[in-house]
Amino acid sequence: MGASLLALDWGTTNLRAVLLDQRGRPLAERHQAAGILQVPDRNFEQVLLSLCGDWLQDRSIAIIASGMIGSRQGWVEAPYLTAPITPTAAAQALTRIPLQDDRTVYLVPGVSRAVLDSVDHIDDVMRGEETQVWGADLEPGSIVVLPGTHSKWIQCGAAGSIDHFRTWMTGELFAVLSQHSILGRLMEPGDPSEEAFTLGVQRTLAAPEALSTLLFSVRTAGLMSRIAPSALSDYLSGLLIGAEVASALPRFSAQPEAGQLQLIGEPSLCNRYARALALAGVKAESLAPGLAARGAWRLACAAGLISEISI
Repeated sequence: MGASLLALDWGTTNLRAVLLDQRGRPLAERHQAAGILQVPDRNFEQVLLSLCGDWLQDRSIAIIASGMIGSRQGWVEAPYLTAPITPTAAAQALTRIPLQDDRTVYLVPGVSRAVLDSVDHIDDVMRGEETQVWGADLEPGSIVVLPGTHSKWIQCGAAGSIDHFRTWMTGELFAVLSQHSILGRLMEPGDPSEEAFTLGVQRTLAAPEALSTLLFSVRTAGLMSRIAPSALSDYLSGLLIGAEVASALPRFSAQPEAGQLQLIGEPSLCNRYARALALAGVKAESLAPGLAARGAWRLACAAGLISEISI
């Protein structure tokens, strides 16, 4: 069976392209450090053709892209849809980009929601994570966590709906604090320290409101030789992930049933979150990679860009 869909997961730093057949099975994959911030003169079409031009000689192949490529800094801004939102509704709101050869790239919309705070409305958004969630085909009521630079916690509803989500800037805070603050001055490279990570998680699980004070203990633990320099980054990671878990669990069902909380992302990072969640008494399961392409295939089928053949 020949290829029917080119699924692009196009983020800030990387572009991943997957060729799929009509059943949604991957046939080939390519990736390049050509995120939206690395594209000269915003010539996204040239980057696409440079990476995938030979695949696209078959003009029957549909092209669908998700991620930051649809942001205000990307190719064209694909408007946000307000949660709750189903993949069927998203498929009906794809943004069309005509190419010079009269073909079309379809951009997946982002998802937004407004959180009513005691003082004001706080907006939250995502781009790219929704496609991965839809590729996972989760049961209604599932909670899915996508660790990363901006970690997402998502509550799923019926018909694949994304009902509710919140963002924690855990990954970016770790990068800033370890690379651009005094906390990183005493850090040294070395083997991962599960003991230091666990200590950090336990401390912020017990007192998440004390995060700012506990963050300074990364420096004092190094100064007083309580934690080895090579383990300080793991301690900092534990503090931040523990604080995220402590904050998120009450907002997403305090004790999800076993197997109900899913993790999607880079395996080693998902493993850290699984350990932190276990310390909080919650079991989590890591899902297989490749979900963005599978989600793009589901959207392409729902939009009528390709004809679905059941596996």
